[in-house]
Amino acid sequence: MSTIKQLFTAAVASLLAGCATSEQSIQALEAARSSFQAVKEDPDVLRSAPKDVIRAGESLARADRLSSYWGSADDVSHYAYLSQRYSEIAEQHSALSLNQERAAKLELERQRLQLALREAKLLSVQEQGNWLEEQMLSLVTSESERGLVMTLGDVLFDAGRAELKASANLTVLKLVQFLQLNPKRVVRIEGYSDSRGDPQTNLQLSKARAQTVADVLVDLGIDSSRVEVVGHGASFPVAENASARGRAQNRRVEIVFSDEQGRLGARR
Repeated sequence: MSTIKQLFTAAVASLLAGCATSEQSIQALEAARSSFQAVKEDPDVLRSAPKDVIRAGESLARADRLSSYWGSADDVSHYAYLSQRYSEIAEQHSALSLNQERAAKLELERQRLQLALREAKLLSVQEQGNWLEEQMLSLVTSESERGLVMTLGDVLFDAGRAELKASANLTVLKLVQFLQLNPKRVVRIEGYSDSRGDPQTNLQLSKARAQTVADVLVDLGIDSSRVEVVGHGASFPVAENASARGRAQNRRVEIVFSDEQGRLGARR
């Protein structure tokens, strides 16, 4: 009889232990579901880390099955943890892959611009100077107390991104050549964003966009001391932010030129 009591007591203790950890296992399962939902709906993650997403789904399915059996709270927590870790690993792999792709793309663009720059130098300095002067004046969009201002297009950046699109390359190349032929001039590169999202994030993003342009100039031979970088976030929009077209225009970079003696106008 004592043996039966001992078995009964052990069973009750096991049952109570399962109950004690059930809330924890439920929380772990919900967290795993949320993480898996995020990665399976992200096309970049699915493309870069499909195996990790599959493992996350398999572990989550096992945790779901175990959650329907009484007394398996520890197993549920274990497989929910595995699922969440696989989801995190998938996100990390995706981020690494995207960074590598961006780096490779930037390197190719840099090489292409350098080649184009070398080819352009074959022109006589006089011909090149006259041509560039005309080209730069055609690109200048306004003149204010800040000086001559050139806007780099209206769709050079995707929403939330600081990478310069290929459509800006020709303009940037002209800017590099102009600065090479006018060594006393300096520029202030001002970045802007649309109004969607957090203001602080937009401010950081706008400066990152301006820095991207500055980095290209420096990579192509312009001394960094001639380039000033400023971010204004969503301030000073040139179009309304209610439409996609307006927001695209606000995602811009403006180049402010100094005079021929290198004096820049006041900041905004």
